[in-house]
Amino acid sequence: MRVLSGVPVEPDAAQARRWVGEELLDPAYHRQESLLQRGLTWVAEQLDNLPSIGMSNRTALLVVVGVAVLVVLVALRVAGPVRAGARRRRTAVLHADDRRTAAQLRDAADAAARAGTWSVAVADRYRAVVRDLEERGLLDERPGRTAHEAARVAAAVLPAHAAALRRGGDLFDDVVYGERSATPDDDATMRDLDAVVRAARPAAVGA
Repeated sequence: MRVLSGVPVEPDAAQARRWVGEELLDPAYHRQESLLQRGLTWVAEQLDNLPSIGMSNRTALLVVVGVAVLVVLVALRVAGPVRAGARRRRTAVLHADDRRTAAQLRDAADAAARAGTWSVAVADRYRAVVRDLEERGLLDERPGRTAHEAARVAAAVLPAHAAALRRGGDLFDDVVYGERSATPDDDATMRDLDAVVRAARPAAVGA
């Protein structure tokens, strides 16, 4: 039931369908995931087919609104894990289909630096750091690992470089997944990290 100029309005079936249809067109609903959009589209399509025989106008409106709310709640509940999974994939350092060696990643970083594409250089240099640790057996090979996961695990075996590894992870995320454009100084920072990590030896057990 709507209120016009302070007077309650009892809708007929056509008005009920039109009002709910207009509500579902509100852009606020469509800022959500595509699954929610599909659900709302389905509800809108059902409005024209809603049986009204034996059903009062008010009951018809309540049924339609109830179905719409249910679709929204289910879609949002399902979309949460989907978004989380997409976020994990998006923030990975090395993806499963990236089989470049540490040497190849360094070459790619060098080529990007010569071309002045500093963001690519920084990203591939950090990937080279992580791949080098994997090749040396200091990290297990795990596609999808985030920059901070790699830094945390590496810090356990290279504690003297924990802070540098963490800063490298921050820089990688800022450049690759944030809105920061890398600079020559960032490239130099990542080169230094690569150099010290390559020269480092794991801490002795029990030391």
